[in-house]
Amino acid sequence: MKQKLLLCLAVAFGVLAFILTYRQIQKERDKALGGIENVVILVLNKDMTKGEKIKERDLTPKKIQRTRTKRGGYSQGEVLAKDLNRIIGRELLFTSSKGYSIRWADLKSEQGRLTGLPSVIPKKHRAISISVDATASVTNLIKPNDRVDIIGTFRFPEMKGDKSFDTLTLTILQNVHILATGREYRNYGLANTQGRSRGYSTITLALMPKEVEMIVFASQKGRLSLSLRGYEDTQIETNVQSVNFKYLEDNIDKYNKERAKREQNILYKR
Repeated sequence: MKQKLLLCLAVAFGVLAFILTYRQIQKERDKALGGIENVVILVLNKDMTKGEKIKERDLTPKKIQRTRTKRGGYSQGEVLAKDLNRIIGRELLFTSSKGYSIRWADLKSEQGRLTGLPSVIPKKHRAISISVDATASVTNLIKPNDRVDIIGTFRFPEMKGDKSFDTLTLTILQNVHILATGREYRNYGLANTQGRSRGYSTITLALMPKEVEMIVFASQKGRLSLSLRGYEDTQIETNVQSVNFKYLEDNIDKYNKERAKREQNILYKR
């Protein structure tokens, strides 16, 4: 009896080890392909029937790992949490259970909403394009659905010679949603490939109306650059700075010491 129990336990542990090993191999394979990312999707927090309209209270965010496809979406086609406003009021095509992750294919199309740039503009926002060159657009590596900070640099010729005022650089807006690069945008997780090109000279942003006015004015008075954020980095920094020549002179040594200490901590953790 004891031998049979030990045999059963050995088999059970063997199966468990196989499953864990298989999952680890799959995970390492995805990492090797360079496409695995942490994303936040939307799942149902109750059972819903075919034809019901999605409400915000019906959904819960859930963090998972998915592989980014060549078309710019994710392997399972799930709706990301950041696209919540785009699915509110849409009808379900299938009866689904609590805990089910909503996919774009599960939602009924809405005529006139699925085509064109207006289909990807968040509620109460406006789309506005700004001119960029390769440097300002992180070597054209910024893509639709990325998020950026907008930094402006302004020169005041009448203050020339005054290191405190003649040139100023500051962060204007943070965590801004990119709707399109050139003529390429992503509609419900898929890319609009009609206008896709390797390079582009404009980027289209999703901004509130009062932010639009500020960015239009800033673009006329100075140079705008974009700082690309990581997929999970949505934090708004409150301790932002305005940089001029005097600030640069006063803080170069301090910043280099902070950087050296930070790099040392990174090496220590390795």
